[in-house]
Amino acid sequence: MHHHGYLWTGPKQRFDQEALRRPPHPEPPPAGSRPELIQRYREVAAEFPTSDLPPLETALWLMKPRSLVRRTWEEPKEAAAWLGERLAEYAPRFAVEGDCDAVRLARVVESAAAQLARGGDVSCGFYLERPAYLSLAVVTCSPNRTVPQLPCPKGEEKRT
Repeated sequence: MHHHGYLWTGPKQRFDQEALRRPPHPEPPPAGSRPELIQRYREVAAEFPTSDLPPLETALWLMKPRSLVRRTWEEPKEAAAWLGERLAEYAPRFAVEGDCDAVRLARVVESAAAQLARGGDVSCGFYLERPAYLSLAVVTCSPNRTVPQLPCPKGEEKRT
């Protein structure tokens, strides 16, 4: 078992485009469907697998380009430590003052380590100034519990 880390920051307005954060339905619209429905399906089918937007389901990061993997770890504690480092890095920009409380963030990291050790995925997000959004995720692989059929990006990205 190993873990892949993902990080996304960007305008809240872009993050809120949920249709682009969902994978396309496995079946395209049937023949004879409204042209706008067919066009929308084509847009989502083309955009989702190549977009850097965080997917609505954490495990679906594995469908995204390998280049989006920030780091890979064998140990859950190391992956959780990376999460903690990113939280500390972005905390001064958090829009909600209580979100940057050191005790609260330490609990997030502790909980993440436990979840990863059990083979789960971890995802957290925070509103930043401007308004922007920070999305952090660590996905467990070999295989992923939620979507075991998805391929692993291991081997293509930088390893720690």
